[in-house]
Amino acid sequence: MMCLLKRTFQTLSELTSIAHLFLNRIWSIPIPARRIADHGGPVADENKGLKGNYMDRREFLKLGALTSLGLSLRGVDGLVPSAEASETVDLAVVHGASPSAITKAAIDAMGGISKFISRGDVVVIKPNIGWDRVPEQAANTNPEVVATVVRLCFEAGAKKVKVFDRPVNDARRCYVQSGIAPAASALGAEVNYVDERKFREMKINGQALKSWPLYTEVFEADKVINIPIAKHHGLATLTMAMKNWMGVMGGRRNSIHQKLDESLVDLSRAIKPAFTILDAVRILTANGPQGGDLKDVRKMDTIIAGADQIAVDSFGATLFGMKGSDLGYVKVGHKLGLGTMDLSKLNIKKLNL
Repeated sequence: MMCLLKRTFQTLSELTSIAHLFLNRIWSIPIPARRIADHGGPVADENKGLKGNYMDRREFLKLGALTSLGLSLRGVDGLVPSAEASETVDLAVVHGASPSAITKAAIDAMGGISKFISRGDVVVIKPNIGWDRVPEQAANTNPEVVATVVRLCFEAGAKKVKVFDRPVNDARRCYVQSGIAPAASALGAEVNYVDERKFREMKINGQALKSWPLYTEVFEADKVINIPIAKHHGLATLTMAMKNWMGVMGGRRNSIHQKLDESLVDLSRAIKPAFTILDAVRILTANGPQGGDLKDVRKMDTIIAGADQIAVDSFGATLFGMKGSDLGYVKVGHKLGLGTMDLSKLNIKKLNL
């Protein structure tokens, strides 16, 4: 830190010296009075400086030089980058009482929404809306988290934001009971039921899945954001980022359970989200993925955000007293280079609001 401050002061001193030399040169040259602009208006009297709303050329050059110096000093951060500006955050973990505030803080910690979403983008947000459950039961993604990401996408200039899932229970009930449909629709998102006609057989060429009918809107979007909830799962042990992609599968998706770990990795390699927001506002600790008993719910008030799906799921495992290596699909994905499950190698930024 001391070295950084020393370099900054040295740069300021050098810029100041240059400015003084420049100004002395200007002030030593006799310059006839002229208008500031050559497009009209009275001319100031020679060597009398200001007259009314006009300035002679000498004063104008003085002001211009000082303005340039000011701009140079403001740009010193570009010459000597601050530690915060140069920091690359692999995972942001934010804890706080407001789901909306911690979601925004997590995205900001990664560089802000504009780092991922550009003006004119069509964005697909994929939450978990699989179950006919209310938010307190922690079976679906928290609606405030989804709504916050929708709002931020529009603020970044997104042309359109689509929110959908292929639920296990009746879609009409799931969309309403989860709270996601009314929350996202109120902000202008398109919240539509999955249209079976929009599934298309796609080549995956994975370990377990060579091809599968997948939802075309995911691949037609400019950006995709994955927003799963962290919860227990009877077969996968935990369901978080990677398993959330089952919601864009057509066909008999339960048939992948025979090679579940490999299949989830295949899906996660085929779909490339801009980033993932893991909702751990409430987590379901048992009887997942559907749950139902509030005794199985633990309030964590936490959001985990990152671009690496393996890393997100690996950190998510710690919320349940586990490690990423305890999950088969995380180990397979790590081995194949999809991401990093070793949290000690990651820059994890933790915040409490």
